[in-house]
This record gives sequence, C-alpha cells and structure tokens, in this order.
Amino acid sequence: MGKKRIIQQSEEELLKEREKVEAATKKEVKTKTSRRITEGRVYISASYNNTIITLTDSRGNVLDWVSAGNIGFKGTKKATPFAASKTAEALVQRARKRGMEKIAIFVKGIGSGRDSALRSLANRGFEVISIKDITPIPHNGCRPPKVRRV
Repeated sequence: MGKKRIIQQSEEELLKEREKVEAATKKEVKTKTSRRITEGRVYISASYNNTIITLTDSRGNVLDWVSAGNIGFKGTKKATPFAASKTAEALVQRARKRGMEKIAIFVKGIGSGRDSALRSLANRGFEVISIKDITPIPHNGCRPPKVRRV
C-alpha cells in the first residue's frame, strides 16, 4: 500500500482560493437580489390529476413554479382543493421573496383545485389586477368519423 502523501498549501494560496470563492458568492447574491419584480402573472393549471401554479414576470418569463406533487401530495390527493390551496400558499411565499405585490391571474383547466387556488392567492394580500379564464374551448372541433356500415 505505501505511504500517502498529503500536499499542503501555503497560506497565500489558501487566501487566494478563499477570495475567489467569496467573489463568486457575491456575484450570485447580486444577481438574485437585483431582480426585484413588483408586478407579474400567475398561471393556474388545474387538471383532473394535478394543480400546477406558475409565477412569471409581466413579459411571461417563468420565475418560479409549484405543483401539488412537488409539495408532497401523491396519487389522487394531488387533484383535491386542499392540495391546490397549499400549492398556492407555497407559491405566495416564493413570490414574497421576490418582492411581488401586484399579480394578474390566468386560470386554465377544469380540475377541482382551480377555485381554491384562486381564493387562496387572492386572500394572501396581493393586489389582484385581473382574473382571466384561458381554458381552451373547442369551437366546432375536429371532423367526426364516418358512419359505420355493417
């Protein structure tokens, strides 16, 4: 097996490495805090299986998102109104960290969690600019199949 050699660095080298690490962490902190956004959009996508809530800026660039499955709900519990309200509360905390004050809410889907998620967002102290339903509705739909002849 033999002896293991341990390479020791001098104090000057250690100080240089420490300065590099500190400079890198300061750059990360500056970029995160400089993006204080006061106005944004919240998209609620409520399906039969899950509720996904996305936080974007006013242009539509995604800042954060939370889903019922992401929080810890599994199976059929993800589609419940309770899970949707907990999802909305988790998103509110993340939005507060970013400095969000005004939101426009866009609701999509026909799941059971859409109303409870919307209520919990509205009751958390945000100034709601607008609420819009963007659920896709087919107009005339696709062509039906031919009549079956036996």
